[in-house]
Amino acid sequence: MGVTRKWVFPILRLVIFAAIAASLVKLAFFGAVNDTTDPTMPTGAVTESHVDATLGTVVNDIVVAGTIEADATVPVRATLAGAVSELLVAQGSAVDAGAPILRIRSETPVDPVIAADGTVTQPKPKVRVETVTAPITGVLGGLAVLKDQLVSVGDTVGSVSPSTFSATGTLSAEQQFRLVSQPEDATVTISGGPAPFTCPGLRVSTGPASGAGTGGDAGAGADPGGDPLAPAPGGGTAVSCSIPAEVRVFNGLAAEITIAAGTAENVLLLPTTAVEGLSDNGNVWLVSDDGAEPTKHPVRIGLNDGVMVQIVDGLAEGETVLEFVPGAPAPVEEPGMMFGSGG
Repeated sequence: MGVTRKWVFPILRLVIFAAIAASLVKLAFFGAVNDTTDPTMPTGAVTESHVDATLGTVVNDIVVAGTIEADATVPVRATLAGAVSELLVAQGSAVDAGAPILRIRSETPVDPVIAADGTVTQPKPKVRVETVTAPITGVLGGLAVLKDQLVSVGDTVGSVSPSTFSATGTLSAEQQFRLVSQPEDATVTISGGPAPFTCPGLRVSTGPASGAGTGGDAGAGADPGGDPLAPAPGGGTAVSCSIPAEVRVFNGLAAEITIAAGTAENVLLLPTTAVEGLSDNGNVWLVSDDGAEPTKHPVRIGLNDGVMVQIVDGLAEGETVLEFVPGAPAPVEEPGMMFGSGG
């Protein structure tokens, strides 16, 4: 045992240390001799992603984040210059559209009549009476006149607040281009509310949604039955629809407005990333089989759903194009998001 401790263990330790030292020397002086790669030269390769034009279906549903709003108060205006002769409805009363609210009386003097014998007779003045009616169904408020008060044509004499609501939202520029036609209604979804329901009377206007608001004066031109595409003040492109009376909602609720703006079946499709321009006319970059540089090629565009776009003309099924427009930043893929060629 004494011999082992004195000679064997020290010799083993020396052998192990010698092996470690030899390995370190090889790594330090000989390990990189066979590595001929220039560290300053890039080793990655850039490959172009291609995609084929394929047949499929595109559903152009436009989803707009919106709000439930009480329809705007509509003013009641004088239709005759004269004096208020009779108030027919008290403030705070419920009224139907067309219901009489007040009467205005106007007297116009008539020239005197001179007889042959010189007698002068003064006829009675010409009297005209106008009945001012409620413009919409709702509750009469803001009654701003008294009996015998003089008014002029167009003066606001009161207002009617409807008990109806609208779903309103704002279209982005991209959504406006996708809205190639305007349907008559939309589908509204309210988180935590009733099941999705049809919302009729779809209106699109340049500015705040017509007929919807927070109860303010709708202005002289307010007309709930007017042109739904008429420009509205304030700029922007608003979309709104009328909440059915049987649907229970509250002012200020968040809503999702879905506009079905068209469906195209068995049509030629490409990812939107492969097309320069997504409305009317666009360009794609054709890929040839001989390895030549991709060439810019015009196409005519139809519907798109934000991911896939319909190619109406300029491309045939199976033709290959660049998946990403040259020079355009590639989209960042979110977790769970997939880009395909339709189907």
